[in-house]
Amino acid sequence: MTDRYSADVLAGDWRAPARGRSQQIPAERELVVEEVETGWCGMIVRVEKAGGMHVVHLEDRHGRVRAFPLGPGFLIDGAPVELVPPAPSAGDRAALAAVREAATRTASGSRAVADAPARVARGSRIFVEGRHDAELVEKVWGADLRIEGVVVELLEGVDDLRAVIRDFRPSAQRRMGVLVDHLVPGTKEQRIVDEALGIPEARDHVLVVGHPFVDVWQSVQPERLGWSQWPVIPRGTSWKHGVLAELGWPHDSQADVARGWKQILRQVRSYADLQPELLGRVEELIDFVTAEV
Repeated sequence: MTDRYSADVLAGDWRAPARGRSQQIPAERELVVEEVETGWCGMIVRVEKAGGMHVVHLEDRHGRVRAFPLGPGFLIDGAPVELVPPAPSAGDRAALAAVREAATRTASGSRAVADAPARVARGSRIFVEGRHDAELVEKVWGADLRIEGVVVELLEGVDDLRAVIRDFRPSAQRRMGVLVDHLVPGTKEQRIVDEALGIPEARDHVLVVGHPFVDVWQSVQPERLGWSQWPVIPRGTSWKHGVLAELGWPHDSQADVARGWKQILRQVRSYADLQPELLGRVEELIDFVTAEV
């Protein structure tokens, strides 16, 4: 005889829907799904985050695309599924890691220090020739200099470098670093620097370094401006005005020069956008003025 009462009618998943329970499925590209409420059937073409939620875009057989919230409410071959964000690819993971690494670095490439307390400015200083030099140093090394308590001051040219050194009165606790444009043998700048370093006040506690560029503008990698190299500006033509003319930017007035520099400076994202001849000199000055005596 068959025992009709031996089996437990409540055993198993007796509440399961007729189509079965929903399974979580990654919303991978080219997966074909059907949205339950609208009946829209299509291939997944992309998943993105919009308005704080993930959205899946489905392309039907006619090439039309509709977006739906990611989650439950989809069918695959008639079985219910809950679409979840796909796992990032190796390339995506590498890109994310690169972004996170960049966030821990300053524009100069140094390790960023979060929530560091303000430091009282050192007696030591770095002097640069003009405002554009100072703005470039600030953009790339500003975070590092604030951590170290180093102030950058303007020379407004190097013609009176000897007087500036005497007025500054360098010492072991008050070092002076100077960055000079176009410091190459045989130039007026080289002669001025040699004379300035010959005075007694410059002994031991003054470091003057320079780069070979006509102007600090030229220390920006030319590729950032769409060039393979910086143009040669004919003698007798204002160098900055000539550069702006080559770029096709307004160049008639000093205001045009100021705006042009702002546009060039915006192309500098980090130390990688600067020529190594400038990078090494600025790093050398920072090491000099922050060295412990």
